[in-house]
Amino acid sequence: MTEHRGTQPSEAKGTVIAFSAPGCEPLYAHEREVVATVARTIASLKGFAFRQDMGNSNGGGVYFVPDDSLLAADAARLGINGPQDLFGGVVPWRFAMTKAITHELVDGLAKRPKEWSGSFGRKVRAAVLPGYTVFSRHDALRAGERLLKLGPARVKPPLSSRGQDQHIVRTVADVGRLLKRYQSCDLDECGLVLEANLSDIVTLSVGRTEIDEMVVAYYGSQRTAIDNAGRSVYGGSDLVVVRGGWEALDDLQLPRALALATMQARAYDAAMADYPGFFASRRNYDIGQGVDSSGIWRSGVLEASWRIGGSSTAELAAIKIMKDDPDIQLVRASTVKEFGNTGRLPVNADVHFQGDDPDEGPITRYTVITHAIREPANRTGL
Repeated sequence: MTEHRGTQPSEAKGTVIAFSAPGCEPLYAHEREVVATVARTIASLKGFAFRQDMGNSNGGGVYFVPDDSLLAADAARLGINGPQDLFGGVVPWRFAMTKAITHELVDGLAKRPKEWSGSFGRKVRAAVLPGYTVFSRHDALRAGERLLKLGPARVKPPLSSRGQDQHIVRTVADVGRLLKRYQSCDLDECGLVLEANLSDIVTLSVGRTEIDEMVVAYYGSQRTAIDNAGRSVYGGSDLVVVRGGWEALDDLQLPRALALATMQARAYDAAMADYPGFFASRRNYDIGQGVDSSGIWRSGVLEASWRIGGSSTAELAAIKIMKDDPDIQLVRASTVKEFGNTGRLPVNADVHFQGDDPDEGPITRYTVITHAIREPANRTGL
């Protein structure tokens, strides 16, 4: 694997900078390389130079690719004023960049940050799974008592990524024992999510991405893989990317479950207007669909991602094809994460990392385009 620190195309109009957001947890080596891949692709699309650090840049403009969402104060210091300035998003407060905002509080007496939006939870209630967000141990026990009447619940710390540190609880006593794992300061600042647990769950992704004049929307499903430690983890995404914004998804003849997922993602997205100062060029929503303990099929947004994600290389690959050929209306693209010694790759695979990650062991990550269609999206039967 070769690391590219920077490229300087002749007469570049500006610079794309990939960097670590303040307070972001360290990335694995393969994740850093994917961030760099996305930034290099954007630089090529824009005719900009590329840098993988915050050093001095050349040219008239700067476009940022952080590895996480940015707080409004940090974005302002960098001169980021809108979605045209970065790949990702900006939120006013730290708790607002996590899954904590997805659910309502237990009641009007529950503890909360002073900036908490009570109306957001009401607006997205039909778009998410049953659940609560809590900011105290007392409220966590009350939330558990209410939610567990529906069956087992999943406890999700908002600060944990990659699905780590999530636990299934079946009794209020389980909740009490689990609370001992969490520091009071983290609970007070970022909260804790308790959510109905689903079995046979399928995780879908619905989103919208814009770079300059190019806007695409997409839907797709996530795959799991077995990592080098034998755990089930995210293994990539299969996307259908269409030219245009949210409205482009309306033209697709989607099965009912997919159509519901797109409606829920858009409802969540629209509700973000309740958080002043929020803006994003990448808006991704993960939707879980499965069966609860009562046998009821449910669908709901699990969390939002206003930052670079596992499917971003597929989104960018589709944008590049559409920019090169204005007649292309729809692209099927997949991102793949494989652990261990990988066999033969697809001939058209764009490999982002292949080697031994110091933390995760042997891993290969690549993107592949499977279809590019010129027909109007509503004729594809997808």
